[in-house]
Amino acid sequence: MKRYEALAHDIAESIASGGLQPGDRLPSVRDTSRSRGVSPATVFEAYYLLEARGLVEARPRSGYFVSHVSPKQGEPAPSQPASEERQVEVSELVFQVLGHARDRALVPLGSAFPSPTLFPLPKLALALGKAARGLDPWRTVEDLSPGSATLRRQIGLRYLAMGCGVDAQEIIITNGAMEALNLCLETVTGPGDLVAVESPTFYAALQALERLNLRAVEVATHPRTGVDVPSLAAVLERHPVKACWLMPNFQNPLGSLMPDASKQELVALLARHEVPLIEDDVYGELYFGTHKPRPAKAWDRQGLVMHCSSFSKTLAPGYRVGWAAAGRFATAVAKRKLMSSLAASVPSQEGLSEYLRHGGYDRHLRQLRQALAEQRRVVLRAITKCFPPGTRATQPEGGYFVWVELPAAVDALELHRLCLSHDISIAPGHLFSADRRFSHHLRINYGHPDNPRVEAALRTVGQMARTLVDRPLR
Repeated sequence: MKRYEALAHDIAESIASGGLQPGDRLPSVRDTSRSRGVSPATVFEAYYLLEARGLVEARPRSGYFVSHVSPKQGEPAPSQPASEERQVEVSELVFQVLGHARDRALVPLGSAFPSPTLFPLPKLALALGKAARGLDPWRTVEDLSPGSATLRRQIGLRYLAMGCGVDAQEIIITNGAMEALNLCLETVTGPGDLVAVESPTFYAALQALERLNLRAVEVATHPRTGVDVPSLAAVLERHPVKACWLMPNFQNPLGSLMPDASKQELVALLARHEVPLIEDDVYGELYFGTHKPRPAKAWDRQGLVMHCSSFSKTLAPGYRVGWAAAGRFATAVAKRKLMSSLAASVPSQEGLSEYLRHGGYDRHLRQLRQALAEQRRVVLRAITKCFPPGTRATQPEGGYFVWVELPAAVDALELHRLCLSHDISIAPGHLFSADRRFSHHLRINYGHPDNPRVEAALRTVGQMARTLVDRPLR
């Protein structure tokens, strides 16, 4: 454990034990540096880490204070899936539940997207216009799969900056991350094959398995640290798993973040079993700490990790530009891309490449992360204050989802229907498992800091949940 992590751990333990109460001011950086015999930079790193975990908050010109989101609220229990093979049938439920989420009249607590007002769309439009005006007409027919060489180089540079050596030739540009993930899945599986997924997992992963007639086996997760690697090891010993679809960084819906050591252990485990990893990493740039978490791909030496991401969650939600760094499967994925949708939009690729080339992306990301981190604090505070006793919520260190475990008396689907009658969307936990086991759980989207109705909506959700808890038994 590094020095700043040890300091953060000690402070977190003091908060959990009640030694530090909500609202208490932490010692100054200078005092802590002197008392602990560490550098001020180490203290700042520790305080930044605690802030990312939602345990402390910075106040301008006042220092750091223990957050009013009480850690005694607790986090959801680790999942305990049955680890049995299952046919997947979730699409109809997903369509029923989320069909309303696109209505802008609803408060979008159940949305899968952050607010579009958080993105620099006017600047992107200028970059797109400039790129289109200077575009060689032949590029519109030459830049087929694997995509724009210019954009692939820009993406390769970002891999290099986070210590992950990915050759631009390995990158295939796709129509968003979902196409990247689906192409990778199709490349390494066939009908009837078994795929390991997290429990809970993103419903789109389950829909992809259902569409391809694949079976699922669910792997235990921890709400803070993600996939339980020993649980996955046991699954691999018992079942003929052909691929894993996992989200190590800020998992949807948990918001969990796998520690580097666990990612390294995960990659080594899959290498021993020769099982490909389809790594969904669309939220990796939305970290609240001091450093971007590295993907599992950073430890891949066998070419088995197929790293998939996009600009949809961080920069350009409507441009539908994603990619796969597909390792040893790159050629096969590029061929599938060519046979299925031929190519991603050339103007969109060139517009994004123009924007990335001339800077501004990292500045935008810093502003975006700051807005999301602040809104996370607002939403967690409202959940603590308004939801029924016994409610538990994750404390995500990035992304824009919080996973909420309500008292067992609350049926999340029933709560979803009640919320719709009040013009509020939520995502019930039934969507996030092949066996619909998370029946009293919710995924809440805190990616809409521009919506003044969010806090009022959370109060309403809490009141309705309390009503379901308090109603007489039949």
